[in-house]
This record gives sequence, C-alpha cells and structure tokens, in this order.
Amino acid sequence: MLTSVDPDVIRALDDPLRLRIVGLLARETLCTTHLVAETGARQTNLSNHLRVLREAGVVDTEPCGRFTYYRLKPEVLEALAGQFAGLAATARAHADRTRAC
Repeated sequence: MLTSVDPDVIRALDDPLRLRIVGLLARETLCTTHLVAETGARQTNLSNHLRVLREAGVVDTEPCGRFTYYRLKPEVLEALAGQFAGLAATARAHADRTRAC
C-alpha cells in the first residue's frame, strides 16, 4: 500500500522547483552554483529547497572544498515509483468492484 511511502518524500517532490532540481540531478551531480545557473533561482531559495530534498532523503551531499555537491538517490524514486505501480495494479485488478450504498 501507498501508506508505507514516507510522506516527506511526496511533500519534497510537490514543488515545481524541487522537481526541476531532481530532474537536473538525475543527469549529473551538481553544486549549488550550478543549480542557481540552471534554474535562475536565488541561492537562499535554492538552498532551502535543497534542504527539504536532503531531509526527505531524496538527495545526498558531498563536500568538495568550499562547495557542496548534490547527488540524487535513485533508490528513493524507484521505491516511490514501485509503490505507485502497485497502487495502479490494485486499481486495475479491482476496477469492476463497486461497494453498495
């Protein structure tokens, strides 16, 4: 069931900028400077969104000198996708069921 998915992950992905960040990180590991350039967001705003993604377990950080690089954790998205696929399969299997009032 979907209830086993961490609601923080769903909340973390429920923002257009955070979803864009996830899409960028799916292609490569990036630092905040790269993400500011790619998204046009202000660094403070971007840092807040990255914190939400990090706290939800969607991204990992890797310090490199004075920069912090962000890497997407694909297993988190795979788990979420699996939960939604299971929910879709259940809906298909029970599409003909209707509870009487």
